[in-house]
Amino acid sequence: MKTGIIIVFHNSEKHIDKDLFIRCAEQLLNLKFCLVNNESKDETYNILKEIKEECENVSVVNIKKFKSDISAVKAGARFMFNQSEFKHLGYVNMNLLDNKYQGLNYIIQAILEHQDSLIEYDQRVIEKYSRRTTLFQKLFSVIDYLTKLKLESQTENILYLNKL
Repeated sequence: MKTGIIIVFHNSEKHIDKDLFIRCAEQLLNLKFCLVNNESKDETYNILKEIKEECENVSVVNIKKFKSDISAVKAGARFMFNQSEFKHLGYVNMNLLDNKYQGLNYIIQAILEHQDSLIEYDQRVIEKYSRRTTLFQKLFSVIDYLTKLKLESQTENILYLNKL
């Protein structure tokens, strides 16, 4: 059962910590990454290519004409599905993140910390639907999941503290 994470970038060179990403990606051997460059005008694409050269589990898709966020995610999903069949595909759009608090470093470290629960969450969502899902219906937002996981964790802590 393969799991892939699509990360969409657009003019994000200042927010990519190449060394941290490489270190984390090397620890995430059960995940495959597809880094999508959505027509960046800066050095984003070159940085993504350098990451790909260092990591076996990273692919890069370069979109030469700017597309909407969802179209860029779909381009990454098509690429990954053509490489190998993935049962789980998550996505992150870097343009929607608050880079001061939830930048790429935060997301990659959170994925590293919660990779097993990410897969379990997606499996629960898939099981809710009795019909067969298409490729694009299999996509899940990593950010939405991490937010839900954080809220559940806070709720559990509150319940635990109330019992004391």
